[in-house]
Amino acid sequence: MPPRIALIHATPLAIEPINAAFARHWPQAERMNLLDDSLSADRARDGKLTDEMTLRFVDLALYAVSAGCTGILFTCSAFGPAIEAAANASGVPTLKPNEAMFEQALALATQGRALKLGLVATFLASIGSMSEELQVMAQEQGVAIDLRTVFVSEAMDDLAQGRAEDHHRKIAQASRQLADCDAVMLAQFSMTAAQPAVRKELKCPVLSSPDCAVLALKQTMSADA
Repeated sequence: MPPRIALIHATPLAIEPINAAFARHWPQAERMNLLDDSLSADRARDGKLTDEMTLRFVDLALYAVSAGCTGILFTCSAFGPAIEAAANASGVPTLKPNEAMFEQALALATQGRALKLGLVATFLASIGSMSEELQVMAQEQGVAIDLRTVFVSEAMDDLAQGRAEDHHRKIAQASRQLADCDAVMLAQFSMTAAQPAVRKELKCPVLSSPDCAVLALKQTMSADA
């Protein structure tokens, strides 16, 4: 029997990119998509991650396990501590959305200087959560990093309203501020389609979460099997 993987989303914009990545890298996996788009709205409204939101993440993870899922991938990047709580409660392999992308970025480190990384986001609340998560990972690995972040306002609204080309163009233009970085990361799963446009603007690697996440979860679950 193929594994059943729960894909848990806080915005519908993440659903297509991660399912496309599964189709490319792990088509045998059975996917179950769970969406609570009020989570993103509540996170933006409250300006912080609350205990109530964390409990909702735990509930979603437990529901996924009760439905037969043996692995969970969260696609929402502004909820790191809530995902950790969900992982502890679920008892199955659970991956944060950007964990694998961060590992790939940190692998570019060389001795003698700080690794210069850029992070581009279209959801403002993601920047603080992701920056903290990346800094912790870097410290654990003994990697010195110089992190620069860019927020692209209105781009997420463009994508939600069907103006994909405007979304991609705004992200690509904003990424020019990070031209001297060793690598640039796209924060949201929903930004994946903008990756080719960003690559045209930059000489450094441009990393996106979905492909990295699928491959990492596949490897983790294969090792545990």
